[in-house]
Amino acid sequence: MSKILIRGAKVLGGEPQDVLIDGGTIAEVGVGLSDEGAEVVEAAGKVLLPGLVDLHTHLREPGREDSETVLTGTRAAASGGYTAVFAMANTFPVADTAGVVEQVWRLGREHGYCDVQPIGAVTVGLEGKKLAELGAMHESAAGVTVFSDDGKCVDDAVIMRRALEYVKAFGGVVAQHAQEPRLTEGAQMNEGIVSAELGLGGWPAVAEESIIARDVLLAEHVGSRVHICHLSTAGSVEIVRWAKSRGIDVTAEVTPHHLLLTDELVRTYNPVYKVNPPLRTERDVIALREALADGTIDIVATDHAPHPHEDKDCEWAAAAMGMVGLETALSVVQETMVETGLINWAGVADRMSFKPAQIGQATGHGRPVSAGEPANLTLVDTEYRGSVDPTGFASRSRNTPYEGRELPGRVTHTWLRGKATLVDGKLT
Repeated sequence: MSKILIRGAKVLGGEPQDVLIDGGTIAEVGVGLSDEGAEVVEAAGKVLLPGLVDLHTHLREPGREDSETVLTGTRAAASGGYTAVFAMANTFPVADTAGVVEQVWRLGREHGYCDVQPIGAVTVGLEGKKLAELGAMHESAAGVTVFSDDGKCVDDAVIMRRALEYVKAFGGVVAQHAQEPRLTEGAQMNEGIVSAELGLGGWPAVAEESIIARDVLLAEHVGSRVHICHLSTAGSVEIVRWAKSRGIDVTAEVTPHHLLLTDELVRTYNPVYKVNPPLRTERDVIALREALADGTIDIVATDHAPHPHEDKDCEWAAAAMGMVGLETALSVVQETMVETGLINWAGVADRMSFKPAQIGQATGHGRPVSAGEPANLTLVDTEYRGSVDPTGFASRSRNTPYEGRELPGRVTHTWLRGKATLVDGKLT
């Protein structure tokens, strides 16, 4: 593999520096480095970040290849600046055995656009009744460390306690989809003024908050780690903040769409805005941004949820829940968090690379941009502004809520262990 010199990039948004990649490793970082024998990437004015890590991606394979495949999903990830993604278990068959998680892991290795780390199901078939093969999945070639029934809540407190106790033995983490099912029967959107005016079934904030409150107490009781998926309400923020102040080992994520969009958009009845958990109020959005800035919420995770056209091009009640997000996440974070002054680019690196890699134990990812580290890197043109055109997505699906919306920033290059997967905005 040839040498690559990234010249004049603002590393983590700081002063311009040169970064020399030799093979799969960062060889040197400094000013005025020699370009002899190296391919030069002129990066003046651009921001260089460690490769992004997504702790919450739906790749759909096996079973729903009409929505996404490991190949198309990882190509979308590379387009968005990601070098590692964690693939959720709600596939067909469910990733609840060593065999299925190894299949997903091997597909990721074969395609090579980013590393794929499977997430194992907590319960067999995501049915919430019996623990899945947690130990076998961890001991498999995939080395699973994160377990989740995402898409469904582990609502049985006894099952959740047992899962937390089991993963504690090998340092794993249970990632909870916090949704009390009986409180959300028939729910179509956030419960509030808009749902009342539209006559749509309301999805109360307490359905999320009550599960989070229970699970942080369970985690404290057994001395284990719990991670909260797609946290979406101001009340949830306060519960997590309280739990952390108490020393409970809890982490939490927020999606880009919950940092930007509100339930007012549901007035259009456009199913592209139908998502789980639902879009909340402006008050919730403000609380989520502040919590991400102060560290109460640890990371940004996309919850990339691709669906075929027919599953979204229908009436609201029949539409599938979810949005694609890998290719727009960084732009949304730039708009909501960086351009508002809530965090800087070093903060973006922390919440979209360092911490998700740490939570998921993604070896070789979320590392400093310094000599001797793996060359997993993302170069961003932060001055760019353009409207979102889903026809150009690498993802197989197009269900983005940002179509036609102008967003800032554009990933121009992505390197996975020194190999360019994206060059000048085009996949290699």
